[in-house]
Amino acid sequence: MNKRTAFSVSVAALSLLLMFTACTQNQVTSPEQQFGFEMGTDYELINYEQLHEYWIKLANESDRMVLDTLGFTEEERPHIQAIITSPENHRNIDRYRDIARRLAKAEGVSRSDALELAEEGKAIVWIDGGLHATEVLGAHQLTELVYRMNEKNDPETLRILDDVILLATHANPDGQSLVSNWYMRQEDELERSTAGVPVLYNKYAGHDNNRDFYMAALAESQNMNTSVYRVWYPQIVYNHHQTGPAGTVMFAPPFRDPPNHYLDPLIMTGLDQVGSAMHQRFVLEGKGGTT
Repeated sequence: MNKRTAFSVSVAALSLLLMFTACTQNQVTSPEQQFGFEMGTDYELINYEQLHEYWIKLANESDRMVLDTLGFTEEERPHIQAIITSPENHRNIDRYRDIARRLAKAEGVSRSDALELAEEGKAIVWIDGGLHATEVLGAHQLTELVYRMNEKNDPETLRILDDVILLATHANPDGQSLVSNWYMRQEDELERSTAGVPVLYNKYAGHDNNRDFYMAALAESQNMNTSVYRVWYPQIVYNHHQTGPAGTVMFAPPFRDPPNHYLDPLIMTGLDQVGSAMHQRFVLEGKGGTT
């Protein structure tokens, strides 16, 4: 074998090795592999213990995800949050968190400072799910999102991972286990229902748990408020619910007037911009039912 042939073989072998490495770096377990069905399958729900075990596995399999525990719930379950971004961003996570804090508080930050920080920083986006436990889509779509952000390697996903720090946060672990266990207790899938759950699906509060965010009486509210307002200061907070106005699948900004006049106009216009972008994407992909 001459030197040129040997070099070509070496380059080919290296290319194959790099391709193999790229393909295996994000070989993460899918929901179907973990649970035996895809998220959203009719008559199938997972409880929080199953979700928690799965998220631990994903964090161990992927260099994009770190699993954090915000605290404990009213029923003493660990309250978890998946921090998902590129490996490079994870290495500088403290810096990006500090940038978000400085921009949010704006203490001693000039306009030029703010522009420089915004240029250097990353968008921190909070998406939660499962707050109202009988709206069972919430925790399950969040699990699908966590999986896809760890598994996909298309240009758009990689760009998002570079530009964004995603905080995927479970909002009501206790409620998911209560409702899912109640639903799945029936062997006959046609008998399964979320109706008639015998106790409140968030201790003390039930469906009013989102009204607790201004009082923070519940452990879950305290955990999430601390994460949002003391640790991360996300620019976008997306609190996921399942149902919308009658006749729709999903509602999105722009919101109907009148806006809350106590809010800065930039907050309202920012909401409108983000909501319009989301709405347009649904239309472009032919996904009806958004209003």
